[in-house]
Amino acid sequence: MKRIAYHRAVIAALLFLAPIFPASAQEHRRITIIYDAFGAPSSLVKDWGFAALVEYAGKRILLDTGNNAKILEHNVKQLGIDLKRLDAVVISHRHGDHTSGLTVLLEANAAVTIYAPQEGGYFKGPIPPEFLKPQPRLPPEMRYYEGKPPERVVTGTPWEKGRFEIVANTTEIFPGFFVVVTRSQKPGTLEMNELSLAIRTRKGLPL
Repeated sequence: MKRIAYHRAVIAALLFLAPIFPASAQEHRRITIIYDAFGAPSSLVKDWGFAALVEYAGKRILLDTGNNAKILEHNVKQLGIDLKRLDAVVISHRHGDHTSGLTVLLEANAAVTIYAPQEGGYFKGPIPPEFLKPQPRLPPEMRYYEGKPPERVVTGTPWEKGRFEIVANTTEIFPGFFVVVTRSQKPGTLEMNELSLAIRTRKGLPL
């Protein structure tokens, strides 16, 4: 629950601080919570997980995709959100309650860039070279790639159609829009890489 509330609070703070963008670009300043376990009774299905559409300065950015693809699809339809009209997607971290709706997203929009944290085995990320540490004392058939690994090895992913952009350092994805890299300190997920979406204001980045 705390993680979901954290995401909501961070996005809300970003949108209501004094912006650097001209007023003409502010026509759509809104957050639509698509997937959550909170809220008054409505046609939306509540579930553990999170997804939100951030519309700001002419950009439409989807943050996370919820815990269940069918629920995400239902809620998107109820809200009248067109997943084909996205400028980017940001995945905060690898857990299923934030990634399971990627199948629905990619059916609708396989071309959108998906910014994801650097994690082995999830988002077509590179395997660190030290993972394939050479063992010259072993015979070739017992060594990775017979002791001659390629220069770059990329992990597979359940979302083959995804155009993942792996983020290892804080990155400006659009002017004034940043994907900020952090690392989990929560027991059970220590050292898990995470991403947050931040929007620059006159006061700087609200980190």
